[in-house]
Amino acid sequence: MTSIHARSWSSSMLASLAVMASSIAAGCGGPDVDSQPTDGAASDHPRVALIMKSLANEFFSTMADGAQQHQREHAERYELVVNGIKDERDLSRQVALVEEMVAAGVDAIVIAPADSKALVPALRRARDAGIVVVNIDNRLDKEVLEQEGIAIPFVGPDNRNGALAVAKSLEGKLATGDAIAVLEGIRTSFNGTQRRLGFEEAASGAGWEIVDSQSAQWEMSKANTIASSMLREHPEIKAILAANDSMALGAVAAAKATGRGGDLLIVGFDNISAVQDAIKEGRVLATADQHGDQLAVFGIEHALTLLDDPEAKVEDRETPVDVVTAETLR
Repeated sequence: MTSIHARSWSSSMLASLAVMASSIAAGCGGPDVDSQPTDGAASDHPRVALIMKSLANEFFSTMADGAQQHQREHAERYELVVNGIKDERDLSRQVALVEEMVAAGVDAIVIAPADSKALVPALRRARDAGIVVVNIDNRLDKEVLEQEGIAIPFVGPDNRNGALAVAKSLEGKLATGDAIAVLEGIRTSFNGTQRRLGFEEAASGAGWEIVDSQSAQWEMSKANTIASSMLREHPEIKAILAANDSMALGAVAAAKATGRGGDLLIVGFDNISAVQDAIKEGRVLATADQHGDQLAVFGIEHALTLLDDPEAKVEDRETPVDVVTAETLR
């Protein structure tokens, strides 16, 4: 893979969360939560809650698997419980999960917020309760954090540079003036905005014309519908740049349905397995790998560092992101 950014990480990491099985299952109530505490009785190990977006998205289920695997390998260090929401737009449910974890008395919360602003007040309340909070994947809004009077470290990739690098894989395949379209994520999410800006920067530098840019809210079915409409209204579109792989797969379906499966160029972001298959088959050109299986691990490691040393500096940590193409998958 073509490395955009990498840094060394300490090997001191995580462990497992068994404790809250019954209370969390009861409090979370229903299929919108995947609660998987580890086996065993309560202990003196710190309890870490991982709160994610939709576990129906392979990227986040992969993130959960990576965290749980790491905890099993470091069970002597901490306990882990994994929660996620059913729908990435269900902000109220994610806020409720934060409140439930505060009530359960966890020591740390590692969260991939569904919205960069709406989760901040709930996370401030968690901080007020003495809980360490680490932000992963989607950066919380700086101005709202300042308004709430808190600093929460962000552990994750540079989404703008990642999207820029993925878009550059189109260079040499598109000409100056060619028409492209963008499928955006949720517009109130920082990572969605940054990926759009990365795509726009690449288009500006190469002289491509963005003839349409719409939010498909990270969802495959919405992306299919929107991309189909884009291709009908703008048959001159030569490429679709999707801010995540689920939307890229929606664009693949739209291309097939509109007879563009053989010539439309599509790029995504996340490197889920289905897109790897699509890249190998020539239906997707490239994606960005932000190492989802390790992203929560990076956040948990940082949380454990802050628990071990309350005086440690609260600072952001940038994680790797790489471009994945058919060549790198060989």
